[in-house]
Amino acid sequence: MSVPKVSVVVPAYNCGRHMDKLVSSLRRQSLPADEFEAVFVDDGSTDGTGARLDALATAHPNFRVLHIPNSGWPSRPRNVGVEHARGEYVFFADDDDWFGDEALERLYACAKANDADVVIGKMTGHGRAVPRELFRKNRFQATLANAPLIDSLTCHKLFRRSFLNEHELRFSEGPLLRLEDHRMVVRAYLLSRRTSVLSDYTCYHHRKRADAGNVTARPLDPAEYFAALREALDVVDAHVEPGPLRDRLHRRWLRNEMISRLRGQRLLDAPQDWAGQVVEEVRQVIRDRFAPGVAAGLPPLQRVVAHLAEHGRVADLRRLARWESGIDVTATVERQEMTGGTLTVDIAAHLQSEGRPVALSPDGDRELLVLPVDGVDPALRDLTATPGPSRVDVVARRRQTNEEIFLPVTLSSERVPDPTEPGGRVYVVHRATATIDTAALNSGRTQGTWFLKARVTSSGWTADARLPLFLHFSADGADPVVRAKDAFWSRVRGAVVRRVGRDGVPARLARSLGR
Repeated sequence: MSVPKVSVVVPAYNCGRHMDKLVSSLRRQSLPADEFEAVFVDDGSTDGTGARLDALATAHPNFRVLHIPNSGWPSRPRNVGVEHARGEYVFFADDDDWFGDEALERLYACAKANDADVVIGKMTGHGRAVPRELFRKNRFQATLANAPLIDSLTCHKLFRRSFLNEHELRFSEGPLLRLEDHRMVVRAYLLSRRTSVLSDYTCYHHRKRADAGNVTARPLDPAEYFAALREALDVVDAHVEPGPLRDRLHRRWLRNEMISRLRGQRLLDAPQDWAGQVVEEVRQVIRDRFAPGVAAGLPPLQRVVAHLAEHGRVADLRRLARWESGIDVTATVERQEMTGGTLTVDIAAHLQSEGRPVALSPDGDRELLVLPVDGVDPALRDLTATPGPSRVDVVARRRQTNEEIFLPVTLSSERVPDPTEPGGRVYVVHRATATIDTAALNSGRTQGTWFLKARVTSSGWTADARLPLFLHFSADGADPVVRAKDAFWSRVRGAVVRRVGRDGVPARLARSLGR
């Protein structure tokens, strides 16, 4: 029997109809069915999932099913799947996600062309956050030093099977189950001879189930979670010497797993006693594990949150969160022009909170971010010490699939006096000119409706505003119809989402507002 090019390993537990999209996407793969296999590992399902998988395996020779006693976590099924996989490469998928139609063919071709141990295919989120900066461009010789690989720590990637076996790369099955993919993936990055990033095709659609039915959606225990986080830091420390690279890698966990839980609506929605436990865990990790350069490399808002957490200032964290929960982007289209097949769009955008610009205050030759908390060292709010420039991106997002494309832009910014505040305060208006070759958009795979968004990254925020402009392509390669959406209804939709929360918008209302 020939060796498959790819084995797709899928842990399955009581997934029912939620695996329909995955199964359909596997059946649509451009890679011939006799060149890949899908290995489903039924983790003791009790809802008939096991029998359904058996029926699929009977109907499709490249589908296989393994049944194991319930383990309660995806680690064991994934490990069992690897042990039984026959493919040259292994891709770990979840039972409620799905693939782009050409994903396996393109991922395998990228792996072979670059002799890669690991290939990361572009992801799109459906109710889930996925990396953005990592997928700005293809990166065929990516490392933790030259690319933001650390932003992508889920296991939904292509791995050379012999590489997994050589280094005994498996998922934790012990008492610390949380962040098991972080520990496995970061170790893989550190050991990989070559890692490639395929960004010009959306390979994987990562979904958050509306019923929160997958096993990893259960509430986390702060002590357990942060013990697991410390183990992820241990992996980095075992391979990377103290210094700027280690600080940058540690910063990923400080930013994404710690600070993000203590900001905005996420903190306000958390039970106060639970939030207090998280603050205490974060305080201990910052003090015990992080060098000064870790927090120092954050933008101003995040530096302040880290400082407040380190000093246990829970009340101030909640005060800041109430203000931050009102942050959004206001953006306007100042000009649009279609010449031949090229659309040029000029936009202006800035951050605001509750209708007022996010202000900066002059302080000698510095500009300080104005925040509603006292007793914070001005150096923490200093924008002149911020790593990386503030910017605005123009992003095209396909309504039917949620795929996103960064558009080519030229950028500028200006300081504008804040009319709502005295004392010389200013705010930053970001400007961008986006040029869209409509025939080349998404490599010509354009069918559907594409909305344009302004994405502002500044001072510790990244926030989007949908522009009142969209392109409709009746087919791939067709000339687009360019239309301006009614700005009034865009504002109504934004106000509703801000008031009740994106996930609190009833489906019917969301559809009526063009969600």
